[in-house]
Amino acid sequence: MAFEAKLSLRQTQKMVMTPMLQQAISLLQLSRLEMLQALHQELEENPILEEVTEGIEELEDVPDLNAAGEEPTPESNGEGSAPEIDWESYLQDASDYRPSVRREEIERFDSESLLTRPGSLQDHLLFQLHLTVRDPELLGLGSLIIGDLDDNGYLRSSLPELASLGGATPESLEAALRWVQTLDPTGVGARDLRECLLIQLGARPERHELAEAIVSGHLHELERRQAGKIADALGVPLTEAQEAVALIVSLEPKPGKTFSGEEPRYITPDVNIHKIDGRYLVTLNEEGLPRLRISRYYREILSRRGSVPREARGYVEEKMRSALWFVRSIEQRKRTLVKVCESLVKVQRDFLDYGISRLKPLTLREVADDISMHESTVSRVTTSKYVQTPQGLFELKYFFHRGVPSTGGDTVSSVKVKDLVRRYLTAEDSQKPLSDQRLVEILARVNGVEIARRTVAKYRGQLKIPSSNRRRQF
Repeated sequence: MAFEAKLSLRQTQKMVMTPMLQQAISLLQLSRLEMLQALHQELEENPILEEVTEGIEELEDVPDLNAAGEEPTPESNGEGSAPEIDWESYLQDASDYRPSVRREEIERFDSESLLTRPGSLQDHLLFQLHLTVRDPELLGLGSLIIGDLDDNGYLRSSLPELASLGGATPESLEAALRWVQTLDPTGVGARDLRECLLIQLGARPERHELAEAIVSGHLHELERRQAGKIADALGVPLTEAQEAVALIVSLEPKPGKTFSGEEPRYITPDVNIHKIDGRYLVTLNEEGLPRLRISRYYREILSRRGSVPREARGYVEEKMRSALWFVRSIEQRKRTLVKVCESLVKVQRDFLDYGISRLKPLTLREVADDISMHESTVSRVTTSKYVQTPQGLFELKYFFHRGVPSTGGDTVSSVKVKDLVRRYLTAEDSQKPLSDQRLVEILARVNGVEIARRTVAKYRGQLKIPSSNRRRQF
């Protein structure tokens, strides 16, 4: 078979995403904080855009350009020229200012001295260690141990491993560890949960030998709250075993968690849904977001075709196109977000009125069909967005979930079913906890919800609720 090279013309159709279209799509999925950063970045990079400042009157006069394409000088008194400013008087007035403190004090001021951060567990322990220990060797070994603690206050490495790092003997490290374990918070420096609980029990004013015996030898039964087995094994009355278990449960298994570096997360809603005169109104929350407009100065440049050099005009036209597309993309993002929320209001009105018990199943496709948009567009615009409703603050993705079949032929929201599981387990008898199979039967009989036992187990796991064996109390 012979091969030959030839030219052929073929016509095909394919979608090519321009940089502007890519920018518009990326703006849809930005969170509120990312959107704020994008707005400020565009203001810095594009001189055509400017921020609308509240409370400041707009300048009506625009700097004029002469025939040579240059700005008018202060000496020219033509129409549209900038007002003449007496800079010498201005600078002279400014030079009359004298600070109330000496220059040396101003130069010594360090703005970083005002910065602070939350104290860590290590900082808290090191402060106590340096306050109470004078022996240099013990101080060094104690610092080594404190540096090896995790966020919960437990020792990460074994003492032989630390000894190899610090050049000390395991015996000396053991003595330093016992010293660290006397510091606040009580229980810090333990190597496991058993030692952590024993340290806290040992720090009590009165010794509780039964609680210590339970922690030392019956931690597995304690985890399952099997007070009856503990009482039989130790030969004590059930009531005494229950009191000891209650004491142990009141201890802190993670003594270092109060010093964790996690900061509270504050969420500002992107959309507000208010009920006014029986109707729900969807409004965008634009507080804190800069409002953009096209600069009058550059619009004036484009209106004067003959007096502007070609290079300058080409630059301004390019930036003008970019600015207009950016503004249009932002407006399209706003309209899409409002449309999606208005569609949510139509479907979830009962939820807005009565709460989670009336939440209905909903998919992205259903909303996309309702607002005549593509499903991917709805998915992007609901990413990292939050809405304030009469029932509280929710992520937009919270409202999208599939339904669970019911005996009546309708579908029930999976979020509602999960809430029912939580309610039943919260109200159960602690001595006779509900099993997953029992929950399946109750949901089918009382609520008409037909789900499998493994689905109940999955919901229970998502709610961080242990199994019935571990919830049982004697």
